[in-house]
Amino acid sequence: MNVFLTGATGFIGTALVKELIGAGHQVLGLSRSDAGARALTAAGAGVHRGDLEDLESLRSGAAQSDGVIHAGFVHDFSKFKEVCEIDKKAIEALGSVLAGSDRPLIVTSGVAGLAKPGQLATEDYVVPSDYPLPRVSEQTALALKGVSASVMRLPQVHDPIKQGLVTYLIAVAREKGLSAYVAEGRNRWAAAHVSDVAHLYRLALEKHEAGAKYHAVAEEGVPMRDIAEAIGRGLKVPVVSLSPEEAVAHFGWLTMFASSDLAASSEKTRKKLGWNPTGPGLISDLDQAKF
Repeated sequence: MNVFLTGATGFIGTALVKELIGAGHQVLGLSRSDAGARALTAAGAGVHRGDLEDLESLRSGAAQSDGVIHAGFVHDFSKFKEVCEIDKKAIEALGSVLAGSDRPLIVTSGVAGLAKPGQLATEDYVVPSDYPLPRVSEQTALALKGVSASVMRLPQVHDPIKQGLVTYLIAVAREKGLSAYVAEGRNRWAAAHVSDVAHLYRLALEKHEAGAKYHAVAEEGVPMRDIAEAIGRGLKVPVVSLSPEEAVAHFGWLTMFASSDLAASSEKTRKKLGWNPTGPGLISDLDQAKF
């Protein structure tokens, strides 16, 4: 299959390019830079120049493909609403080319904000009407008329170099000289190793089912206190509990996530796609990280 991949030079995209090519697929990767283009060429992928705001380049890339995986996102949390709107328009542009065909579109979303505290979000959960985040990737994709779209919901995706939102927790701990959690730190974050996530994207592409929602979850919920303690070990800084009020000053924009329970199950995904994650756990990767 000839796959058009956005986010092809990013953390997950780099692993996904390797996974897809290793399984015999051809990859056309979106790249906005010369360095990214060189990396894609070295990996054996084709290069399609453009970015997520260049809607014509997205439509052109999708037109050349047998299927599209949208793994790209502008990770600028200082203007989160704006980048979420960029994401929405990108999905609509990709869908406009695929409409009326059975060519798959896999869109990336997240497990955050789906379940109430103490619950495990499952694949059956729908995005609630009071969803606290402005990202509407999932809702946009599944509302596209005539498009064979599915959704990949991600937890904290990690290896020893990057760990999703945990990477930002590390930066805060380094800046403040302490690693913190909120209250007793019992709130949990689901997680998965990047290699397992890449493998799941491939399975979802090869066994595509329109309207499906998949959870790329290897660990249902790693306690925030355990994450903070691993960061403390790595940075050799104190680990402390903060009150909800203290957490706002310490974490800034991360406060909502640092105090939230973001646990999720992947039981249905595993059964449907035969996915069996085998990569290291989040704490293991943090203990191997070079802070």
